[in-house]
Amino acid sequence: MNQNTNLLLQSVNDFLTPKMLKFALMPFLVTVVIMYILFFVIAGMGLEQLGTLSIESSQTTMQNGVTHTESSSALLEGSAIVQFLMSHAITSWIVSFLVYAVGGFFMLYVSIFIAVIVIGFLTPSVLKELQQRHYRDVAMSGDSNIIEAVFNLLKWAFIMLLLFFALIPFYLIPLVNIIALNFPLYYFFHKAMTYDIASNICTKEEAKKIKYFNANALRVKTLAIYLLSLIPFTIFFGAIFYVIYLGHVYFVEVRKLRGSEL
Repeated sequence: MNQNTNLLLQSVNDFLTPKMLKFALMPFLVTVVIMYILFFVIAGMGLEQLGTLSIESSQTTMQNGVTHTESSSALLEGSAIVQFLMSHAITSWIVSFLVYAVGGFFMLYVSIFIAVIVIGFLTPSVLKELQQRHYRDVAMSGDSNIIEAVFNLLKWAFIMLLLFFALIPFYLIPLVNIIALNFPLYYFFHKAMTYDIASNICTKEEAKKIKYFNANALRVKTLAIYLLSLIPFTIFFGAIFYVIYLGHVYFVEVRKLRGSEL
């Protein structure tokens, strides 16, 4: 059994302990509350944006060789617009598809983004628990600070938004659009998760060495757990598992580095 498999099984065992399961509830509860609030805020804004809709129609008739044109107009306000759209089969299907597809897609991405932020506050406690259970010989020498963390998160979020806009031309290309839509958020996910773990366990110099020698391996691991996060509701309960798994990876690599320096 190789090391990756061992770390994965160990991570599952650690995750299923009572203390880690308690930690896992926090991202779930916080994310659900925030998503619940966002839903009503966005829904309210959406209804206001609908505002009023003026429907105009005209009918032309011929009487005694004379053309007569009659025009009529109707003003739809608020929920009446929705009722009008939903009263026709075609528009009803289009509206339903857009609401569920776009809304579901948006909520999934927002939930991942929020969960990554929330688990950042729990990461030190989770990693300390891991250290006590498996890595007492590895001192946690992280030198992170709140100002640096906030600055990095804002920087990565800004780059993520730029990537979303830069990749717009690819959104209409089948299959390619799947990669184009997920790459920006994966970028943020990878940066935030690896920084969160590394800044608590190792020094900046050690983090640079781990990144240099294990860059591709780390990307594969974070990509795998990111893809897992795309399964609805997985991120709510799996966020702490991701920290546990990546925590094991970094503890093992730090142990190797410090052992080689002795």
